[in-house]
Amino acid sequence: MIGSLLGIGKQNSRYDYSFKILLIGDSGVGKSSLLLSFISTSVLHHDLSPTVGVDFKIKLLTVGGKRLKLTIWDTAGQERFGIVTSSYYRGAHGIILVYDVTRRETFTNLSNIWAKEVELYSSNQDCVKLVVGNKVDRESERAVSREEGMGLALKYRCSFLECSAKTKENVHQCFKELIYKVHFQ
Repeated sequence: MIGSLLGIGKQNSRYDYSFKILLIGDSGVGKSSLLLSFISTSVLHHDLSPTVGVDFKIKLLTVGGKRLKLTIWDTAGQERFGIVTSSYYRGAHGIILVYDVTRRETFTNLSNIWAKEVELYSSNQDCVKLVVGNKVDRESERAVSREEGMGLALKYRCSFLECSAKTKENVHQCFKELIYKVHFQ
């Protein structure tokens, strides 16, 4: 397991392994909403203000009888914070690359900006990556097809899922798939 390989276990009696997860992508794609949808038990009904700099949340859960501590970092998604966020790539066990299915430029920027940053700054060669198309609840406004998303994930050898932070559709599946791959790879 990656946690034991990196010497990240048994640091605290409340959990067996600790993993750092990073959410990246353009501003407004719904990274904060995805995070809050995963952490919260209620459905989100309001728009969040943009993240400034970096925020994080901690979630404790049990997988395969082991207690896991997830520290999930939510980045601003604005280039002016690039210097700040570059340090957060180091040591990440999992990275979720998020785009908005209704805004093509956010999808294009995953290749043009975000995947390049991951390559440049991620210090963990075993880091698990997941491409996520968010806002599928706005199907009539879709600008990026599911097939295009799957193609991008294939290009970067990542898993792929579409979800809606607003309705919680596939949100837990996104994190569950990433955590499973991080923990059991």
